[in-house]
Amino acid sequence: MGRRKIEMEMVKDSSCRQVTFSKRRTGLFKKANELATLCGAEVGIIVFSPGGKPYSFGNPNVRYIIDRFLKPNLYKKMANNSSVGAKAYEETMNELHDNHVKQLSEEKLRGEAIDGEIAKGKGLVIGRGCKKIDELGFEELEKFKESLDELDDKVKERVMEMEASSTLLMLSNNNKLVTGSCVKKRSVRVRAIAKKSYF
Repeated sequence: MGRRKIEMEMVKDSSCRQVTFSKRRTGLFKKANELATLCGAEVGIIVFSPGGKPYSFGNPNVRYIIDRFLKPNLYKKMANNSSVGAKAYEETMNELHDNHVKQLSEEKLRGEAIDGEIAKGKGLVIGRGCKKIDELGFEELEKFKESLDELDDKVKERVMEMEASSTLLMLSNNNKLVTGSCVKKRSVRVRAIAKKSYF
């Protein structure tokens, strides 16, 4: 039995569309990275989300690819002097790596802060009146549930952003073992936090 061919059409549900976009974008960036790694190709991709947010991938970097596309004569001269191109590539990759390591450490600190807030919230003391959840009336519980739903949506949105960021980090580090394993651990931890039920 073969696979059934799926007709390509726009996803109607906006949340499903965002998830589909995120997964397909990750796959697209991964394939572009493989093409660059295996063939030595210089690749540049710019994608806009359904919400209009731009995402980009470039090897060696997006700015280099755009400049090379817009100014081909300049880069033909640079290609003749290959040591200049290799040095520029190395500097760009080092800069990208440093930026992503810094971003990863910031995300780690943010995650630890979130873990602390979650630990504080286990007692479920609500609002300025500092009522415990057992003391709340029906209307207060309804409002509390609405705020938890909003929080849940924000957490899911943030998880998707962090997954996209960690995917780009893994791709830009060109599969460096140490950093890649840190990102994978962080991604698993973020997914675990997102799957927790708060009510």
